Amino acid sequence: MDFSFTEEQLMLQDVARRIAQEVIAPSAEHFDRNGEFPLDNIRLLGENGLMGIEVPAEYGGAGMDPVAYALAMIEIAAGDAAHSTIMSVNNSLFCTGILKNGNEEQKQLYVRAVAEGREIGAFALTEPQSGSDASNMRCRAVRQDDGSYVINGKKSWITSGPVARYIILFAVTNPEQGSRGITAFMIDTSREGFHRGKTEPKLGIRASATCEIEFADYVARPEEVVGVEGQGFKIAMSVLDAGRIGIASQAIGIARAAYEKTIEYVRERKAFGSPIGTFQMTQAKIADMKCKLDAALLLTLRAAWLKGQGKPFSAEAAIAKLTASEAAMWITHQAVQIHGGMGYSKEMPLERYFRDAKITEIYEGTSEIQRLVIARSETGLR
Repeated sequence: MDFSFTEEQLMLQDVARRIAQEVIAPSAEHFDRNGEFPLDNIRLLGENGLMGIEVPAEYGGAGMDPVAYALAMIEIAAGDAAHSTIMSVNNSLFCTGILKNGNEEQKQLYVRAVAEGREIGAFALTEPQSGSDASNMRCRAVRQDDGSYVINGKKSWITSGPVARYIILFAVTNPEQGSRGITAFMIDTSREGFHRGKTEPKLGIRASATCEIEFADYVARPEEVVGVEGQGFKIAMSVLDAGRIGIASQAIGIARAAYEKTIEYVRERKAFGSPIGTFQMTQAKIADMKCKLDAALLLTLRAAWLKGQGKPFSAEAAIAKLTASEAAMWITHQAVQIHGGMGYSKEMPLERYFRDAKITEIYEGTSEIQRLVIARSETGLR
């Protein structure tokens, strides 16, 4: 197996690392404390090709592959997880959804603006009563005689919802068809009938704005259907497969940042006359952290490589997301423990890493859902 990266992949990784270290990391504590959306930083990511990494150049993107995306995501997440969440939604959910299923006009109009960082995109699938059970949605889109659709209903936990200009919405167009009666729409949030709820106060990734959105007789034009009517659920599930590579990469970035801080600390911090890194109990934690981090990285790169080769990757993406998210939670937990009181203090970023890591076990498919995906792939049973 060849574990080397191309020159282009390494160049993009270097760009992401420099932005993360020079701009994002120094501002992370401010945005976390105030819960502000880091618009200027996100525009900077867009100007450097990081908001549309897999988007072809003709649509304003960097035209690179999933491995490059994973490498860049890790770097941005190591700087701040909230920034990487915004980046992930734009790349994995919004742009991928339209590139795979949209028409030429939709790609030029919506993908270009988001890939270049001029506008923010979002993905609206979850509802108050339907999270993991995504097919149990109530948001309705009723077709009119002129071919337009009138949309009514609510969506919850919409990442970038408070600031997004464009949203891919999934709504029921034929209730009798179950999951086959769901259709994807492109929503322009500047239009009448769209309403944003309050920004959610969250445990972590606080600079990534999240809210409930509501539709009250919003009219979607026929040309704003993404794909064809009735294929919305299929589109959503395929996009989430790709999104899991992004969240796995995010989890690795968080875990790596916590691990690197811990290595520095155990070399410098002394107790009983010796660096605490010489204590066997600390060394055992360090060894386990390193093993989990490397395993998560390799599994994520495998999923990204398979996607880039056009091969099936659903199970591999689930394995990567499950492994990386649980590794991030464990590693940040151990990092806080090793730092003791300083790990619990907001004077250091360890407690932020710990808070940020938790969401990676929840969104874009909980750990429980990933286990179902993996087990069903292995057994062929549902």
